[in-house]
Amino acid sequence: MIILKIGGSILTNKDAAESEIDEKNLSRIAKEIKSSLDNDSKEIIIVHGAGSFGHPPAKEYKIGEPFDKEEYPQKRIGFSKTQNAVKRLNMLICDEFIKEDLPVVAVPASSFMVATNKRITEGDLDSFKRYLNKGFIPVIYGDVVLDNDLEICVISGDQIIQYLAKNLNPDKVILGTDVDGVYNKNPKTHDDAVFFDKFSSLEDLDTLEGTTNIDVTGGMVGKIKELLYLADLGIESKIINAEIENNIFKALNNDQVKGTVISRG
Repeated sequence: MIILKIGGSILTNKDAAESEIDEKNLSRIAKEIKSSLDNDSKEIIIVHGAGSFGHPPAKEYKIGEPFDKEEYPQKRIGFSKTQNAVKRLNMLICDEFIKEDLPVVAVPASSFMVATNKRITEGDLDSFKRYLNKGFIPVIYGDVVLDNDLEICVISGDQIIQYLAKNLNPDKVILGTDVDGVYNKNPKTHDDAVFFDKFSSLEDLDTLEGTTNIDVTGGMVGKIKELLYLADLGIESKIINAEIENNIFKALNNDQVKGTVISRG
């Protein structure tokens, strides 16, 4: 089983004023996934970020921050707007995958996951196992969910990866981002940024100056923290650049591709 995460920065323009999908990247990635499956049959779960669709309403309504009881009606509207936005993005993504004859099925986190203080604590994965057994490709994404402490919160695609991997024990975890992997600085703005081909400790995070994009779900540092938890369980993951043609195809096929491996070994 492979868990493939495709970042919101790849599938959407996160800096756009309006929700905007990157049709070129989406079409190419769909074709690469299909080619990989044609080359070698495998079980895949796809996770995608919320990008320019989910982050604006979540930020506007401060989803996940403590609030007074009288604010609940407005918070519910914010929850609904955010959920609807990420669901719309998911539909566009699934439409493109289906065009490539990929048997995808959307499984929204908000329909079966519950958090406690912004961490997923409940989630029955039987449906994932059943869909996989029937040959489907489950697709889940960054979403808003009920929270036992905060009433409602945002959970990132990266946290979903951690939860799925912890409970389903995949053979491989791949994260497609808009950079080659982990750098000590933003490589898009710093020519002297140093690339890490491997990350193995939280202490390494002290060397990081920032992230390529800071959003409501934590950016690159947040990804690494989730993946280091998996490394403790013996599950290795790799962060690659999904904007480079054929990188997704190569990673799914176990071919050599530049990226940062997250492991304790």
